[in-house]
Amino acid sequence: MNSNHPRTLAIIQARMGSSRLPGKVLLDIGGEPMLVRVAERARRAATLSGVMVATTDDPSDDLVVKLCRERGYAVYRGSAQDVLDRYHQSAHGQNADVVVRLTGDCPVIDPLVIDRTVEAFFGKVKPLDEVLSHRGSLADPPPAEGPFDFAANRLPPPFHRTYPIGLDVEVCSASVLDYAWKHATEKHQREHVMPYLYDMDGRFNVLLVNHESDLGSLRWTVDTAEDLELLRRVYAHFGNHDDFSWLDVLDLWKKKPGLFDVNAGVRPKSLRDVDDRSQ
Repeated sequence: MNSNHPRTLAIIQARMGSSRLPGKVLLDIGGEPMLVRVAERARRAATLSGVMVATTDDPSDDLVVKLCRERGYAVYRGSAQDVLDRYHQSAHGQNADVVVRLTGDCPVIDPLVIDRTVEAFFGKVKPLDEVLSHRGSLADPPPAEGPFDFAANRLPPPFHRTYPIGLDVEVCSASVLDYAWKHATEKHQREHVMPYLYDMDGRFNVLLVNHESDLGSLRWTVDTAEDLELLRRVYAHFGNHDDFSWLDVLDLWKKKPGLFDVNAGVRPKSLRDVDDRSQ
């Protein structure tokens, strides 16, 4: 991990109270809890200064905190529903300049994909990347290069994603996160952390990081028991080690597509899906 300024902090949101697969972040994948798989893979990203976990103050998440302390991960506890506040407080407590949002249900998150998205945020733009929104009048041309306010390798419809589901990385400056924390009022903006940064054209400089080919229909995240079975199969194929890359998973999909059929019928969550359970 990179300790040079600016301080770029990855924050992994994780809690036991998942609506579709309760307790999923601590379920076993090849001999380790899923959250450990995510954290250890993220810690290999060269662009990051640190990695921490943001969980909730619900008693059920005592187990998440216990795991983090055992493994030496920095951890913050906050609101279950206001995840934007959880991120803001986490970033502030760690003196972050740049925040990278990851989720605890993506056990094949790849450090190279994290680095690619962070580098794009800082202005190392490739021709495939799209400037989706920019500050200033509509007559002004969008910025040819960064730094940007927000960069991501996935955005919900009507935007189109080209990376597989489960490699999701979102990056913003701490100052922009602070602005969203002060001004975002819609429930989905608070629960999904960063919609306020991209759901209105012209509010911020926004960059969508694309892959050369369209792989956006592939699903490598864990929301259901079927998803979990797939990721256990993937890890088993690689000897239950975690040093394989996302391109290795892609190669496995090309060679053994039938292995991936187990979660073919799972419906992705929508940006507008929110958790109506009380804290």
